[in-house]
Amino acid sequence: MDDITVLVTGSGAPGIKGTLHSLKNNFDSRNVKTVGTDIKNNVIGKFLCDRFYQISRPSSPEYLEQLLSICKSENVDVLLPQNTSELLVLSQSKKEFGSIGTNVAVSDKESITIANDKYKLMELAKNIGVPTADFYLVNTFDELIKYATKLGWPEKPVVIKPPLSNGMRGVRIIDESIDLKVSLYSEKPTNLYLNMSFLKQILGSSFPDLLVMEYLPNDEYTVDILNSGTITVVPRKRNIIHSGISFESTVEKNELISQYSIMLAKELKLKYAFGFQFKLDENNVPKLLESNPRVQGTMVLSTFAGANIIYGAVKSALKETVPAFDIQLSTKILRYWGGIGINDTKVLGSL
Repeated sequence: MDDITVLVTGSGAPGIKGTLHSLKNNFDSRNVKTVGTDIKNNVIGKFLCDRFYQISRPSSPEYLEQLLSICKSENVDVLLPQNTSELLVLSQSKKEFGSIGTNVAVSDKESITIANDKYKLMELAKNIGVPTADFYLVNTFDELIKYATKLGWPEKPVVIKPPLSNGMRGVRIIDESIDLKVSLYSEKPTNLYLNMSFLKQILGSSFPDLLVMEYLPNDEYTVDILNSGTITVVPRKRNIIHSGISFESTVEKNELISQYSIMLAKELKLKYAFGFQFKLDENNVPKLLESNPRVQGTMVLSTFAGANIIYGAVKSALKETVPAFDIQLSTKILRYWGGIGINDTKVLGSL
C-alpha cells in the first residue's frame, strides 16, 4: 500500500498525541508521514509530527494561502482538521486543495454551518425527533431571567453557553445553591459555577446571543462517528472530566444514543470523523448537547477499542474502502499529565 502524507491542523490541541497515534498505528500497517500546523510555534505537535509549520489564524487572509503552499510543498494527500474555527473556511476551499492533489477530510459548508451552531443544531434535532435539553436564545438579561425561571431557576441550576463556541468556552452553570466562599477555599478554580447576581455584573443588560438551557444532572456521553459511506458509531461514557477533557472514559453499548447519532449524522450529511455529545436528564433520558464536526479530543479511545475512526476518515478522503470494525466494549482510557523535555529543538525525554 502506498505511503501517504497527512497534514493535521491544530497541533497544539490536547488530543494531538492520540490523533498521531491513530495515524501511525493504522490497521493497514501503512507508512504515514505527518505534517503539523498551529497558530503558535512552541506547541507539542511541533515535536511529535514529522514536520511542523506555524501558520496564521483561520480568520487571517494569509491562512488559506499558507496551507495551500504547505500542502503543495509537502505533497500532502489528506488534510485532517482538528480546530473548529477553521472548518467553514476549509469546507469552502476543497476545490483549491483538490487542484494540488490534497483531499480535505471535512464535511460540506451546509453541514458545518448547522453542526457548529448549537442553536441551529438543536432546532434540527427537535424537528427529527432527537431529544435535546430545553433551550432558549437570549440577548438581554431580562430575557435570560425570564427563561431561566421557566427552566426552574432559582430552585434548579441552569446552563448558559454561546451558540458558536469551541470546547468549554463561555459555558457556565448558574446555581444559587453554590457557596462561592466554600468554593474559593476548597475547590480548584474552574470558573464553571456562578450565581445570577455575579453573572449580571459580567454581562450587563444586553450582550451577544446566549443559549439558556436546562441543566442535565446525570452521565455524559461523547459519540465518535465515522461516515465513510457506512456509519460507524462508538458511544463512550465520560467518567471523569477536567477542563472539558475526558480523563477517564469507557466505550459502552447504548442503542438509543447510537440511534440518535445516526439520525443526526444522516440529516446533517456529515462526513469523515466527527461526533456528538449527549447528557442524561434526571430521568436518564439522553439529550443532545452539541456536535463536533471534526476529529474529537479523545477519539483515540475508539482506536484502542478497535475502531480507528481517525485513520478511517483519511482512507475515506482517499476514496479507499474502510473495513467493518470489531468494537471491543468496556475499553477505557485513563489520561495523565505527560509531557516532553526540550532544549531548543532537541527532545530530551518524554513522560
